[in-house]
Amino acid sequence: MPPLVPVRVILLICLATTSIVVGDAAGKLLTQDGISPFFIAWSRFALAAVLLLPLSGMQRAELPQLLNWRVILRAAFIAGGISSILTALRTEPIANVYGAFFIGPVVAYALAVLLLNERVTRARTALLGLGFAGVILVVQPSLDMGTGMLFALLAGCCYGSYLAATRWLAGAYRPRFLLTAQLLIGTVLLAPLGLTHLPDAGSLSIWALVLLSALASAFGNFLLVVINRTTPATISAPLIYFQLIAAAGLGVLVFNDWPDAISLSGLAVILISGFGGFALARRDR
Repeated sequence: MPPLVPVRVILLICLATTSIVVGDAAGKLLTQDGISPFFIAWSRFALAAVLLLPLSGMQRAELPQLLNWRVILRAAFIAGGISSILTALRTEPIANVYGAFFIGPVVAYALAVLLLNERVTRARTALLGLGFAGVILVVQPSLDMGTGMLFALLAGCCYGSYLAATRWLAGAYRPRFLLTAQLLIGTVLLAPLGLTHLPDAGSLSIWALVLLSALASAFGNFLLVVINRTTPATISAPLIYFQLIAAAGLGVLVFNDWPDAISLSGLAVILISGFGGFALARRDR
């Protein structure tokens, strides 16, 4: 029988994913105050780069690799994903945005199979198909669908492409270099749009939310990096679906956004798909 996942790992992943959702909730509050999603995204990359650069172990010989087109493409995917999800949060409930965002694992799987020649398994394909059905229930596509949900889907597609690019480059670069590269490159790519929409310098509440959004997101993602150093991705990755629970909870508590029956059913289907993948990963270990 596969070993049980340590409770410590589960608690750390729950803390990490909740921190990321808290960062997005703060981002949603900022967009409702008229702050540009591009500035919020830029501030996240810039602050995380400042905080994590001393821990990156970046070597002078690695600096030219920051200009490698594959490294830049990967960073562009995550920068586009974060900008898109923050744009979606301006108009859509946070739980629904996360539900649409989880098209990402489907995109990553398809790209890995088509471009990286990864092995196809019936069980994994079936679970991802179930997850895709859940995304459709959340998005409820129609001709009058809001642009916010389109941006949420775009965020998921960017994130799925980012995951596939990470697998593509995993053997060529060390993990801390890839993390540092995406932060530095993301800061540069988002600067033209982010720095042209600076908030009012005198608004302390706005800057407090900017810091909360950036620090909570950076802390959550840093925890995930730490977890992934000691925990197989087949175990840790499915637990990321806890974000849906955190997003639904914060959506109700902070924004009084209650998912409708169809969206709630879709979120439940996505959760079943995610934890089904977790059970499958444990069985295959």
